[in-house]
Amino acid sequence: MEQIQPVDMFPGTGHVETVVLLCRKFEEADRHISVTLKTEEGWRKDKRIDASYREIKEWVADNYGGMKVSSLYIAQVKRMHGIIERENYNLPKKKGKTLRCPSEKEEAIEEALIHFHLI
Repeated sequence: MEQIQPVDMFPGTGHVETVVLLCRKFEEADRHISVTLKTEEGWRKDKRIDASYREIKEWVADNYGGMKVSSLYIAQVKRMHGIIERENYNLPKKKGKTLRCPSEKEEAIEEALIHFHLI
């Protein structure tokens, strides 16, 4: 590794992108890199930045007797807690009803989000 530069492309999120200049050196193949990160005060190093929808679905199924939740319901609960991932551009052309997450599934998803330190 010749150079490394963190770049905050999306301010306000928990993600920081990194640009690295690598150089091939065969004679130093057994060397390793040690990285130390300075974090903001109050940051929890064990805090999970994100969990996939699949991980959330599996956690709910494992902890709520096989309960199945849809990605739509997970997105609704995340939005209720201010976790807005992106704008939905695939809106229906006609005004239709969007199913609302049932309260028992809402509670299960909230517990999963707490488990993954998202809320």
